[in-house]
Amino acid sequence: MKYFIALLVITKMSMAGFVTSAKAQAESEASPFWECRLPGGTYIVRVSAISSVSTHEYLVDGTTRVTEVTVASDSSVVARFYHIELPIPKSPVGVGQSLIDHAKERIEQTAERFDDAPVWQRVVKSYPLATHAHTVEYRIVKKKDTERIFKSLRSSIKSGIGRILKISDKED
Repeated sequence: MKYFIALLVITKMSMAGFVTSAKAQAESEASPFWECRLPGGTYIVRVSAISSVSTHEYLVDGTTRVTEVTVASDSSVVARFYHIELPIPKSPVGVGQSLIDHAKERIEQTAERFDDAPVWQRVVKSYPLATHAHTVEYRIVKKKDTERIFKSLRSSIKSGIGRILKISDKED
C-alpha cells in the first residue's frame, strides 16, 4: 500500500510538471514579432523593440487627406503605413457633383482592370526631395486598414504577444 501511495504521489508530481512544461512551451511558441503582410511588402518588428506607435491625419498642400500609422522601434528604421484620399472637386450644384463622383468611380474601375496597381495606390518617392532616410513606407488602399494596423499594434504592445496581420490591396 505504501508503494502504491508513493507511486501515486510521484505520478501526480510528474503530471503537474508536464502540464507546467506544456504551458511554458505554448507561451514560448507565441511569436515575439508583430508582422504585417501587404501587397507592397512585409514589415516585421520585435514587439519588445517597439518604442512608439501613432496614428494621425493631415492634409498635403491643403487638398489631399492622409491617414497614417507610424511605428518607431529601438532600431533606426521607422515604418509608415498610410492611406491617401484623392482630392475630389466639389460642384456648386448637386447634379454636377454626381457627374464628378461618377467620373472618379469610372477611373478607379478602369485602373483595377490592369495588372499593376494605379499610381495613386503605390508609394511614390521623388529622389532626393521625398526620400526619408531610415523610413519604410507602405501605401494602404482602404482607409479602414490603417485603423486595423493601429489596433493590432496596440494589442501587441499591451499584451507583449506578436501577431500577423494581412492587408489586401483590393477595394471592398
